[in-house]
Amino acid sequence: MLILFGIFFLLLIAGVPIAFCLFSSSIIYMLIYDLPIQMAAAKLVAGPDSFPLLAIAFFVLAGAIMNSGGITKRIFSFAEHLVGHLTGGLGHANVLASIIFSGMSGSAAADVGGLGAIELQAMRESGYSEDFSLAVTGGSSIIGPIIPPSIPAVVFGVASGVSIGRLFVAGIIPGFLMAAAMSVLIYFQCRGYDHLKHKRAGIGEIARAFKVSFFPLLTPVIIMGGIIGGVFTPTEAAIIAVFYALILGFAYKAISLRDLPRFLVETLNTTIGILFIIASASLFAWVLTISQFPQNFALTFMGLVSNKYVALILLNLFLLIVGCFMETTPAQMILVPILLPIFVSLGVDPVHFGIIMILNLMIGLMTPPLGLVLYVLSSVSKVPIERLSKTVLPYVIVIGIVLLFVTYIPQIVLFLPNLIYGQG
Repeated sequence: MLILFGIFFLLLIAGVPIAFCLFSSSIIYMLIYDLPIQMAAAKLVAGPDSFPLLAIAFFVLAGAIMNSGGITKRIFSFAEHLVGHLTGGLGHANVLASIIFSGMSGSAAADVGGLGAIELQAMRESGYSEDFSLAVTGGSSIIGPIIPPSIPAVVFGVASGVSIGRLFVAGIIPGFLMAAAMSVLIYFQCRGYDHLKHKRAGIGEIARAFKVSFFPLLTPVIIMGGIIGGVFTPTEAAIIAVFYALILGFAYKAISLRDLPRFLVETLNTTIGILFIIASASLFAWVLTISQFPQNFALTFMGLVSNKYVALILLNLFLLIVGCFMETTPAQMILVPILLPIFVSLGVDPVHFGIIMILNLMIGLMTPPLGLVLYVLSSVSKVPIERLSKTVLPYVIVIGIVLLFVTYIPQIVLFLPNLIYGQG
């Protein structure tokens, strides 16, 4: 195992893309120990060969269409009319818009790259400091992969065999808890700055903003209503989200047929990257399994830690570190088969474990050196990563507090899935 992990980390430190690190270290290990090399092709193909993974491509495509179709502008305008009069109004609107958009794309990168650009421009024009605007935009973007639909939840479901529908529903309360915690922080950061309040919108103005954004606001209702009602699966919901986004884009005359190839290319670039990581991670996980690493690790861990609550805090610390250095998808594909059986044996519900893992890895999106949200935000704003890392720190701390509540009060996660689907 030292050889496998040694090669992997050496390649990672050298700046090799994560998928090639996983693939290369696995192949070298197989050659050294004379494992049947033909199994590599079989495992690479088997990894992405999963129907639920189609949901990733379609949610990415839906997010791309919505960001280009004028839909995100309508969402933010409605959120601004609704909460713009509060202390730190556009900060609250930023969070509310991310909650709404999270019900459409399931991706933090889509949120910060599309909706985030609109939010940053509006906040700058209204006199908010750049650091505050960037911090709120970065923090609110990671609500997207927690509130359903969620691309990380799809990946976790595929890696673990846990119901994706249950995982989707399980993220609702934690997502809203994150939003509430951020709103409290925004209020305290903006106290005393009365110029950051907008004039309270009248009932008529709110009604007009609601009318303009009504059909975009229906998107999460359609997606989650259909999944919870058993009308369609999460994968089918992703396909419906794409068609609905296309209908809205054409109806608003914000996109044309000439834009479709661009959307498809963007989606292919993103999806192929994710699927290649999943394929390489599947091979890496197979090598770990035949080397009996998961079993040996489980025995060692259980010998050292038998208390569930101590194990959970160690899990959080470990995943927070992993999130700093590894992307969400490979982290899940590698670690779920190793860690999930250990924590299930300690009495942790698999759905609860899934949300804990996803939330930890989402925090990793805002932490250097490999935080994806930081890189997208830097690209949108032209602000250096080093400065962004400092500005988002208060939001990392606040979400970390939410993580502790989610970890040690399982009903925050399990109440809705058990209510809707029954006891797991």
